[in-house]
Amino acid sequence: MRRYDRLREILRLDPERDCHRIYQLIVTQEFPWDITRALELALFRTYAVPSIGALLAHTAELTERPQKRYDDTALLLDAVVEHGFDSAEGRTAVRRMNQMHRAYAISNDDMRYVLCTFVVTPTRWLDAYGWRRLTDHETRAVAAYYRTLGLRMGIRGIPATYPGFERCLDDYEAAHYGYDPAARSVADATLDLMASWYPRPLAALARRSSIAVMDDALLNAFRLPRPGPAARRLAHGALRLRGRAVRLLPPRRTPHFARQNPQIKSYPGYPAGYRLSGLGTFPLSCPVSHAEGQEAEEPGGRSPETGRPETGREAGD
Repeated sequence: MRRYDRLREILRLDPERDCHRIYQLIVTQEFPWDITRALELALFRTYAVPSIGALLAHTAELTERPQKRYDDTALLLDAVVEHGFDSAEGRTAVRRMNQMHRAYAISNDDMRYVLCTFVVTPTRWLDAYGWRRLTDHETRAVAAYYRTLGLRMGIRGIPATYPGFERCLDDYEAAHYGYDPAARSVADATLDLMASWYPRPLAALARRSSIAVMDDALLNAFRLPRPGPAARRLAHGALRLRGRAVRLLPPRRTPHFARQNPQIKSYPGYPAGYRLSGLGTFPLSCPVSHAEGQEAEEPGGRSPETGRPETGREAGD
């Protein structure tokens, strides 16, 4: 297999009909390391919206149990990537995400913004640091994949195209980014978690490097110290150099799923040590919002979780 053979395979697929397969190839074979780092940054960006960051601080999941929250999020998203939307595993993962989200009064606008970060941040990361950029064909598939996921989560007003996702993200950040001390505590806990994955002598360097790749708008929202020009050049240069080195390597022959990442640490006997239905939080004392994020039917009688007409069963069963 040659370096660009998998891209040729992707280009033979339909970006709408085959969006899951294309996204799976991008995530698990073309760019597994880059997508993991980019999705970490995508989630981090969401904390800079005070309504999101303050809610996460209130739940204390990311400040008191950051490793488990990281692991559960990665494993739930990974189940859909590995098995597909209509598999038993994929449906269980989406149901779990919906159960968690509907326990809180999360606005549809915030949910849609988080979805946009999953589409736009990895694409921009690959443009800057990947061994190649995504093609327009691939960005269409990524947008279609997350549009499908968003519909099954009951999110309304999802952009129809990748440029639409970009506009939605940029406009939302411009309007809503701002400092919140509770959100800053979530950001600090996340940076500490990422630093903990490295040997102690490298932990401080890992934290500084993470901050060095953040844009000024994100740093300002958290009131994080702005790195000097040399630190930024070093961080960006190291990532670009890695991308050039990966381009020279033979292509990956087997998929690498997020569940195989060494950063997943919460489950003894992993991957046998967990069930998808037991991942995440079970906030019994939290009020359920019946206005936002619930598994209600879409207009036309379609379930947001399955995308198919309802048959009388509860969505997700």
